[in-house]
Amino acid sequence: MTTATIAKPKAQQPVKGSRRVSLPVLLLIIAGVLVLTSVVRLITGAHGITSTGQMSTALRLAVPIGLAGLGGLWAERSGVVNIGLEGMMILGTWFGAWAGYQWGPWAGVAFGIIGGALGAVLHAIATVTFNVNHIVSGVAINILALGTTRYLSKFTFENAPQGSSKQSPPIDSLGTFDIPGLSSWLDTLNQKHWFLVSDIAGLIGGLVTDLSPLTVIAVALIPVTWWVLWRTSFGLRLRSCGENPVAAESLGVNVYKYKYLAVIISGGFAGLGGAFLSIVASNVYLDGQTAGRGYIGLAAMIFGNWMPGGLALGAGLFGYTDSLNLRGGTTNVHALILLLAILLVFGAAYLVWKKRYVPAIVTAVISALMFVWYLDTHEVPKQLVTATPYIVTLLVLSLSAQRLRMPKADGMPYRKGQGK
Repeated sequence: MTTATIAKPKAQQPVKGSRRVSLPVLLLIIAGVLVLTSVVRLITGAHGITSTGQMSTALRLAVPIGLAGLGGLWAERSGVVNIGLEGMMILGTWFGAWAGYQWGPWAGVAFGIIGGALGAVLHAIATVTFNVNHIVSGVAINILALGTTRYLSKFTFENAPQGSSKQSPPIDSLGTFDIPGLSSWLDTLNQKHWFLVSDIAGLIGGLVTDLSPLTVIAVALIPVTWWVLWRTSFGLRLRSCGENPVAAESLGVNVYKYKYLAVIISGGFAGLGGAFLSIVASNVYLDGQTAGRGYIGLAAMIFGNWMPGGLALGAGLFGYTDSLNLRGGTTNVHALILLLAILLVFGAAYLVWKKRYVPAIVTAVISALMFVWYLDTHEVPKQLVTATPYIVTLLVLSLSAQRLRMPKADGMPYRKGQGK
């Protein structure tokens, strides 16, 4: 008996009325958005929206979101909902900073992973062994992590040099690097402000400039996750636990073991994301440092339809909007209002082509309001820039909700032998 018989479970059937976007179509959409972005940049003069610095900052901010999303992907592909990602990230920030300032940044990275995994063990015990509601357990982990780290900070950081009850001492840097020759050439090309060419140079340049070694590792974990979950027997067994655990058990899969492993790996990813925040992004631990990135990572995972590639796109989108806070936010967001208005025009045309006239009218009206808003203002309030990542999260989830398909048994209680 082999796991080949569960390679194509019935749960893999697509939702009625939905179609999976093929890779060529997806690439065509991305290219179209890039062309429109270049047009908007030339019209508005907001060259920062595709600058090398903007893209580099976006990548740095996308990494912890992507790692949290990968954590959610591993857990939910095994059938366990992990709302506790935020708490596991908090544990990762504290453990990473605590070990990092004493023994160096790489020790902090290792302890950050361990910290997140410890929170995941509690979540696994509650949800897998005792069948506690997954949402309740995740919220409890978040509260417990927040309280525990604040309590520990008073005894560890408060009396440390340059530390306080809400901040750790500075942590040594992991260092950064550029791709020799390529980074400077792309930056020069980006500063020419040519149509499309400079935008592509800025996008690629941001991916090869001012890189942390941990950023490279985090990005590499996305294809590694895809390969493990979709190209190995281990991944097949794990995914079968999230689709039909009863059938998986009947074929000899130890469902409890795979759920435990998936949730612990999930916590390790979230903890790594937390360590990235305290070691790479700011080189200190700060109370409230995660700022809801665990939840945004979960949103990125849902946006990506529980797939690594889609998750990466979602993390990149949220990282980009988050980076607007740091680089010319009010001017760039004002330019993006025009981009959004143009995209909504195309969206309305698509809905008319699909003969969905009421949604098309609503979309057209919203587009017109966006055009009026853009023409009537010169910049947006700073508060809107700060809220942009969360607004984008809500919009993306609401617009993509009709095409989502979570693992069939995700969040459902399971007891060993229940199929007998």
